[in-house]
Amino acid sequence: MKPISILEKALEYIEAHLSDPISLSDVSRETGYSYYHMTRLFTAVSGESVNRYIHRRRLSVASEKLLHSDQRVLDIALECGFQSAEVFNRAFKGHFGCTPIEYRRRGISRFVEAKVKLLPGDLEHIAFNVSHTPEIAEREAVQLGGLRGTTALSNNQIPSLWEQFLREYHSFFSTSAIGYSVCETLSTTYTQEGDIAFTVLVGSPVSALTSLPPGLIAKTLNGGKFAVFTHRGAFRNLYTTYLYIYGTWLPSAKAELDEREDFEVYAREVISYDDPQNEVKLFIPIK
Repeated sequence: MKPISILEKALEYIEAHLSDPISLSDVSRETGYSYYHMTRLFTAVSGESVNRYIHRRRLSVASEKLLHSDQRVLDIALECGFQSAEVFNRAFKGHFGCTPIEYRRRGISRFVEAKVKLLPGDLEHIAFNVSHTPEIAEREAVQLGGLRGTTALSNNQIPSLWEQFLREYHSFFSTSAIGYSVCETLSTTYTQEGDIAFTVLVGSPVSALTSLPPGLIAKTLNGGKFAVFTHRGAFRNLYTTYLYIYGTWLPSAKAELDEREDFEVYAREVISYDDPQNEVKLFIPIK
């Protein structure tokens, strides 16, 4: 059996037994892999240990129950594999920065800290198409001219926004202009159904913000320090890449996010949204 298939089997077992007192030993026994080899394989592909993944998946499931059910905190804790409310409170606050009751009162999903379930196709993408260790780079501010639109996980409007930008404003920019896509995080909203909506600006660098054609929006991207990841392949997998960055790399690296916008820089011409040759650099602002 291929290593990716082994990991898919491990994930199926973990999801089916999140409320049980399982550990790496149980996962190894279920898959037929040794304790040592399962440790190496799971960590190499997912970026974290089996036990850490289980722990953070339990907290993620618990966070959803807090928002979308009226169950008691103790019942949620026990259902999600925690031995007591005290243990659950301590783990939850350590991960989300607030108690379960405070989290429920706020009524907002903390997408960045949540460990979303890995699906079988996610593993192969993370293993072969995402740089696991980012380059740390300092960048100067960049002036952009672009189009702004609203998109969501359930209704991705970015491809159509790019189509409009290239159709209406391609002649204004040089043929070598680099494409930028900016996630405007200050306008992010979370729905009760678990969807995430935010505004995005797509465009290219300009020398001056005062001489833009009608319809183009001026924006200055602040400079600073960034963790730079590489995403390769179809853009439909970008969400999985961000899940890896924010759900696995960020907590493990102990990096501190800065209050600037993250953005994407397209390293080569995009032929199609699902082109396996696509390559994009993801700039995550850190302190």
